[in-house]
Amino acid sequence: MSKLFCVNAELIGRPPVPAESDAVPADLIHGTPMKLRADLQHLVGRTQVLHRVIDLVRYASDASPYRYIPQAVVVARRAEDIVKVLKYCRENNLHATFRAGGTSLNGQSQSDGILIDVRKWFAGIVRIGEDGKSITARTGTILSHANARLSEFRRKIGPDPASGNACTLGGVIANNSGGMRCTVARDAYHTVTGLVFTLPSGTTIDTAANDAEKSFADAEPELASGLMSIRQEVLADAQLVERIRRKYSIRNTHGYRLLAFLDGDTPLQIFRRLLIGSEGTLGFVSEVTFETVPLQPVTSVAWIAVLSIDVAIGLVPGLVGLGAAAVELMVAPALRAAGEAFPGTPTYWKTLDSNAAALLVEFGADDDALLAQKEEEVRRLLEPTPLLSELTFTSREEAIELAWHVREGLLGLVGKQRPQGAMLITEDVCFPPQVLAQAAHDLQMLLSKHGFIPGIAGHAAHGNLHFTLVARLDREEDKSRYSAFMEELVELVVNKYDGSLKAEHGTGINMAPFVAREWGEKATDLMWRIKQLADPHGILGPNVILSKDNQIHLKALKSVPSIENVNSSTQCIECGFCEPVCPSRNVTMTPRQRIVVRREMARQPAGSALLQRLQQEYQYDGIETCAGDGTCAIPCPIEINTGAFIRQFRRAERSARSEAIALGIARRWATVEKLAVISLHAARVVSSIFGTGVLTLFTKFLRLFIDNDLMPAVPGPMPRPARRKMPATVEHGASAVYFPACINRMFGRDPSTRSSLSLQDALVTVSARAGRPLWIPNDVVGLCCSTPFSSKGFAEAHQYMANAIADAMWRWSEEGRRPIVVDAASCTLGLAEDVHHYLSPERKARHEKLKIIDSVTWCRNLLPHLNVKEKLAHVILHPTCSMTHLGLVPAFRELAASIALKVETPIGTTCCGTAGDRGLLHPELVLSATREEAAVAKSSKANAFFSANRTCEMGMRHATGKPYESFVFALEECTRP
Repeated sequence: MSKLFCVNAELIGRPPVPAESDAVPADLIHGTPMKLRADLQHLVGRTQVLHRVIDLVRYASDASPYRYIPQAVVVARRAEDIVKVLKYCRENNLHATFRAGGTSLNGQSQSDGILIDVRKWFAGIVRIGEDGKSITARTGTILSHANARLSEFRRKIGPDPASGNACTLGGVIANNSGGMRCTVARDAYHTVTGLVFTLPSGTTIDTAANDAEKSFADAEPELASGLMSIRQEVLADAQLVERIRRKYSIRNTHGYRLLAFLDGDTPLQIFRRLLIGSEGTLGFVSEVTFETVPLQPVTSVAWIAVLSIDVAIGLVPGLVGLGAAAVELMVAPALRAAGEAFPGTPTYWKTLDSNAAALLVEFGADDDALLAQKEEEVRRLLEPTPLLSELTFTSREEAIELAWHVREGLLGLVGKQRPQGAMLITEDVCFPPQVLAQAAHDLQMLLSKHGFIPGIAGHAAHGNLHFTLVARLDREEDKSRYSAFMEELVELVVNKYDGSLKAEHGTGINMAPFVAREWGEKATDLMWRIKQLADPHGILGPNVILSKDNQIHLKALKSVPSIENVNSSTQCIECGFCEPVCPSRNVTMTPRQRIVVRREMARQPAGSALLQRLQQEYQYDGIETCAGDGTCAIPCPIEINTGAFIRQFRRAERSARSEAIALGIARRWATVEKLAVISLHAARVVSSIFGTGVLTLFTKFLRLFIDNDLMPAVPGPMPRPARRKMPATVEHGASAVYFPACINRMFGRDPSTRSSLSLQDALVTVSARAGRPLWIPNDVVGLCCSTPFSSKGFAEAHQYMANAIADAMWRWSEEGRRPIVVDAASCTLGLAEDVHHYLSPERKARHEKLKIIDSVTWCRNLLPHLNVKEKLAHVILHPTCSMTHLGLVPAFRELAASIALKVETPIGTTCCGTAGDRGLLHPELVLSATREEAAVAKSSKANAFFSANRTCEMGMRHATGKPYESFVFALEECTRP
């Protein structure tokens, strides 16, 4: 441990910690105060209270510029837990904040009191209405997961924020989120039809129950009567009624939604609507019902580049009138940056004039003919307008994904390019559409005036503009500059244009001081009364939406200390997009949290006791249980691979002894393979007589003498040992070289499978059947892709094996003239994208000439030459993380569809956590990674369970009890003559 963090302290060049630093104070070394910890554990259970200092630190950040250290984190399992905690808060003068996805941009999911995690145990679809026209779900459900279920009915939920793959339904309704395609009529306020909510008093109401109105009035008489009194006051003030209607004719999430008093006739009707956009400050919503909206089956996108913002915005009404699903504005500075950063974007972007702008438009229709008709109508609309580039619509999935990646990737671009130590603040405002062009100019001028990037983008169809502020908020001059900008922003948006200071991100801490500036004293007073009625003890979310402190937005601002800049990790914006795909999310940390805690270590004075405590607790939570699969880089706006970040730590902690052992193993890999097969034979005999417990104890005993990372275990049923002999193949006339992965040379088939056919037999047979014979070199034994050593941080062993396999493949392939087929996706990835980093220039040049093909691609290309005799009824797929990185998932699904009538990938499927053998070292990682996926698989009666990586299949077997195997076996069986 001491070596690891000494090395990394040198890497980051940590400066002395200044007195005003936001470092965690030394007296928090023991985490949650003992009495509070004991009380909460008594209320909800020991495992549901996170109390170590590392736990408090990892929950102290969200996507906002604020940082609050909670006193304790309660991971609630059910609404009853929340009732107990809120009662405790009332009795002990404490406050609480709810946190789900933690993607909030304005500090809504932070607390210096009790933070209640309502993501982990509050997920799941309750029911889907007839034809998918409604959906009822628990509020911890990720938005994209709900939409995946609805897609079967060609329906979706109305709000579509850019964080849809990470945010939860609870966050969507708490912030009344919008998005690119979400009109005001489709936002949560207008499409939520039912809620189950819990008040700070403990009262729980299901608005769909027959006696809901009576139950609400009986349980909360003061709240019910108070709401009706406010309604009467509002209705009696014609000027206020008119202002409310006008303010909500455009996007507005600033303050409590007073429109509820005009749209609701009864106390419960009013309060249900007030909960939408209340940001967790009035109660906790555990279940929600949405009316869904149509999902059009065919779509196309186009970029409309024009001379100026004025011209672009002038086109918006016409495009909306033609039925555009989205109209997104981007200005020249952003387009130029995107042109440099994103391969495949138009070349003319790089040379655009500073005044130019572009609209990204999306249209949808029920069929291709109708879509083509819409596209032609757009062309006619644009005929009088000079365009900077020819108008081209595309329906190609890859092109559509790129277009939206560019639009949504602006945050990541700014995040990557910001100066070291600077904070990224994202704001969104809304203007009446008729003044949007001038307002956009004014906003750019204001940004430039205060030294901020004048790039703006936004949902032009809705008058909604987004912009980012980059500042060192730990410096007084930058804080003053930010404060001055905010004051002038309020003047511009409110006084000049009567727009919305918050359009779709919620009010949060940063706009709470300005609610009265936008709404006036009377309306703001009504909002305070709403808060007092619902939460008389002030328990929930203090300073979120409403605050008596007009400087609260300038307090608790977080610093961004330098850490190891591996894959841009030091530039992390803490958005949390990575968290839903992280294998360890349900057992220890997520990628964001690993970086957040590492930053806290950088804030701490060298040698401090608290730093040492964090280092000790980080070893297991941060390092050992990181799968290192790299899927976190895919949703990350900055493409940070936290796995690579953690592997650097593993390399740093390797001792000379462990490096020597690993190198010795690499040099004797052929012997390791033989011993593994012999051991599996022996283990099957031992386990059949004594059970697997004896093997587990023996493994633990060996780990006393051998590095844990070199002594994996098999937690589930022991697989069969692989057959010792490879199938006979001939080099002459072979279409490709076949390199069987070492894991497939050691581990054989699932113990429940009767067939003795090996994977090598199956792939060789089906290839020959398709007229594409394979050749297995006689010296493959003893060679591997080197990934097992890389993932563990054994540099010398990795270097040795990388060179050995590179030389062998060059020889086998006849210097690159013959392709090489690999039967494990993780090995394909390692060989294709990792090995060359560790080769000499000469070897690297040779390696780049090799054509390395995964078995998924190889078999997909065999399909036209194969005859499927009979299809399976139903198969479940587990696409591995390596398949995702290699872009093989569509081909995998195509293969499965060729031999099965029904193909299912469970919603929530991500990396299984096995990560080579990481899940064998830490089986709890696999259970964490597959929690949602395993629930589907366990209850399924599918005929087969497919994957394309033997250790992943073993991990899935452990998690689900189902016999996951390579798709190749079924392909061979279904195409037998």
